[in-house]
Order: sequence, then structure tokens, then C-alpha cells
Amino acid sequence: MLVGIPLHGLGGWWLVGGLTLAVVVVGFWLWRRDPEVFLTRVRWSRTELRRAYVYAGHWRTVTRLSGLSGDAKGREYRPKLMRTRSEWWRDRVRVKMIPGQAPEQWELRASGLAHSFGARSCRVRVVKPSVIELDFVHADPLARPLPVPEMAAPGPSVNLKRVQIGRTETGKPWTLKLLGGQYLAVGVQGAGKASILWAVLRALAPALRSGLVRVYGIDPKGGMELGQAPELFEGGPVYSNGAEAVELLESLANEVRERSARFRGILRGWSPQCGEPFLLLVVDELADVIAYQTDKRLKERATAALQTITSQGRAPGVAVLGLVQDPRKEIVPFRNLFTTRIAMRLDEAIQVDMVLGDGVRARGGNAHEIPESTPGVAWVKEDGKRDPVRARAFHVTDTNITELQHYVTGTSATVFAFPETTITNGDTAA
Repeated sequence: MLVGIPLHGLGGWWLVGGLTLAVVVVGFWLWRRDPEVFLTRVRWSRTELRRAYVYAGHWRTVTRLSGLSGDAKGREYRPKLMRTRSEWWRDRVRVKMIPGQAPEQWELRASGLAHSFGARSCRVRVVKPSVIELDFVHADPLARPLPVPEMAAPGPSVNLKRVQIGRTETGKPWTLKLLGGQYLAVGVQGAGKASILWAVLRALAPALRSGLVRVYGIDPKGGMELGQAPELFEGGPVYSNGAEAVELLESLANEVRERSARFRGILRGWSPQCGEPFLLLVVDELADVIAYQTDKRLKERATAALQTITSQGRAPGVAVLGLVQDPRKEIVPFRNLFTTRIAMRLDEAIQVDMVLGDGVRARGGNAHEIPESTPGVAWVKEDGKRDPVRARAFHVTDTNITELQHYVTGTSATVFAFPETTITNGDTAA
């Protein structure tokens, strides 16, 4: 057998050099001839090498020492290594579990598996009954800021079911389903919550300009955030958490009820054909409005109005984007009414559970481990979906906000080539 015998021991360093040169020449020829085939071959070779030398060679030992194999009636049962796919930042290892095993058992041992195979982390995803896929992460594809796309990117229509605000770690667009969704983004100071806010508004720019979407804003921090572009908000943002903010919330809650009454028996939900604009409420630092308000009566009124909007606003076409730093239950007691929760950088693991729910951390959603150097990175948990998604919002600069403001108000000296805009609900266009 030749296994373990160095090549230079068989034919000297000339053999090693000759084989290396041959591989380089063949690779260069294949790359010049067909780059796609070349990349496919490289990926295949990398996958097979990692499968043979990283996983297959240690699979039995690691699973046994991790307690993921079992014995019954004198027979050893081991998880089956089905296939491996290698990408530049992760390895996807598909596994068939042994009888009686559950994905939760693998989730509990994910950290040990990551260390055993030399990865940063390991995430467990369910593919189908008895089959899981392990993501062994080696690098961060979201380490660099994402520049915003050109203003003309939304094209002739804005799909309110797919409002792109960034990119996921797999390279897919990070989209928000504003029509039919309510959003809560939680993160410490500097986590990048403003990136989500301005990325949403920039994606809605054509619809804001045409009036088919109206945005209302509350910024209790005195306008430090929403005050950068007050013209984007209907009637201007409210810069306090007092009576004016509560009145705005109650007016939107009344609008939800009135629209529901008007739609009853005619429409099952908002669509562009209804003739009424889609409404989006942005509350920067939600806690100031519903928790830190010292006037008990105002706090109760604000909470009641927000509960009405988040619980009943889906069908009438009213959505909420709430931003907050503190995810505790006493701060946002109705977190379950937000259909999508976004956990940006947090201080503690328990805070991740508060935002994303129990068990999500075991499936990889470790928002408390997001580096301080990557603002805008978040873990996203959508109702009805088991696994969280890691994504990063576009990096919207002050210049981008100024461009957005000028475009929506039509006051810029710069002429943007925008087509006439309509809104779609995912199926139809006005």
C-alpha cells in the first residue's frame, strides 16, 4: 500500500515538482477553455478532499465520543455520513440519524462537533424525517459592509411581500414581507438598527414618492435618527414619547378598525386596487413609548394602540417596524404579536431567547456572538419557520439618506432615472 508514503520518497522531488506543474498546466488550460467547468471541478475536488480527510476519516470516532452512536443487542448503530458539500465559508454535511434519535440531540453537541472538525461553529438543520444537515462554518461571508444598490433597483414596481434590505449569508436577498408582517428589531447601541430602518425606506422610495405608501414615524430621542429626513414621514415624525406620540398611535389604531369595517365583505386584505395607501409605522426606540413613559395613563394608551395595530393591521395594510434595545418581557410585553423578530448584536445569551424564542440559539441563532465590528448583521426568525436566518442590512450612509430625501420630495438638482411606480402585493400591479 502507498498510503502514508511521501511522493518524494517514491520518485524524488522531481516527481513532486512534475506532478505539481502538470496540475497547474491542466488547471490553467481548463480555466481558459471553460471557467464554469473549472470552478465546478475545483469545488468538487475540494469537497471530496474535505470529505475524505476531514469527515470520513474521523466520523466514527467523533460520533462515538460525542454520544451520537448507540448499541442495541450487541450491534453498534452509527449515524450515516450521506454527503458533503464544501463552500468557501462552510461545509454542509448531510447525516442520516440512527433510529430513536432527534435533531435536538445533535444541537446539544453542536459546539463539540465544531471543535472536533476544526470549524468556528456548527448549526443543525432538519432536511426531512431522520435526515439532518450540519453546517460547519469556517468564515464569515457577511464580514464586509454591504453598499446599497442603485436607487433604480426596485424597478417599475415595489413588491411589498419582498422588500429587499440586505443579503443573507448564503448570498440570497434579505427581504421583508411588509404586507402581512409586523417587525421587531432588537439590538444594543451600535448594533446597526438604523441600517434596517433606512434600508427599508430606501427600498420603498418609488412608492413613497408616488404616495402609494405612507410612513409615520416616532423618534423619542428628539429626532436624532428620523430627523435626518423628516420629509419622508407623513406630517413629520413625532419627536417625543408624550401625548403627541400616543395620539398618532391611536389614530393609526382607529384607521385599522375603520379600514377593516370598509373592507368587510368586499376585500379579504389590502391590495393596490383598494385605492388606499399602505401604511408603515416606524418607532425608533419603542421602549420609550410603552415602557419608560412616566405617565401611567399615556403608557397604557400607547400599549393598547400598538397591540391593536400589530394584532389587526395585517389585513387592512398597516405594518409596524419597532426598534428597541432592551428585549425584556416587561419592556415589550406583546413581542409575540410581531410576526418577524430580528436579533442584532446583544449582550447576553438569555436576551437572544427573549427575542427569537426558546431553542433558536441551539439552531445557530447566537446573536450575542455577533462581532462589534459588523453592525447591521442580525439573526432573523420568522413565524412558521423553524430555522433562523443570518443576514446583514445594507450600509446606508448619510449621503444615501440625502439622496433618498431628495428623490422622494423631488427637490434634488440631480435627476434620477426612475420609471413610474406602482405597488404590488406579490401577485398584481396597480
